[in-house]
Amino acid sequence: QVHLVESGGGLVQPGGSLRLSCAASGIIFSIYNMGWYRQAPGKQRELVASITGAGSASYADSVRGRFTISRSNAKDTVYLQMNSLKPEDTAVYYCTARRGPTTEWGQGTQVTVSS
Repeated sequence: QVHLVESGGGLVQPGGSLRLSCAASGIIFSIYNMGWYRQAPGKQRELVASITGAGSASYADSVRGRFTISRSNAKDTVYLQMNSLKPEDTAVYYCTARRGPTTEWGQGTQVTVSS
């Protein structure tokens, strides 16, 4: 059974940083494309960043240059380093694991950017 557990969310002031982690189990982690989505209140869920098993990353325009996705295939963990955070980054952040047509989701972690 696939299990994705996010951690690292919290309250941070504008301009601050947070690092999200997502520990995976139940999958051969290195062959999965991993991603981070977010959903703000009243808005649709959006893809923030993704990374292939080989380490090729892509980003939404809204976070490019501020966020960095990375992975450790040795630790079965994907990370999202978030710098220069803005109030509009406030959302629940979800980790995903995708292979072919199947996407698994974590339970989400709240990130709140506020002074």
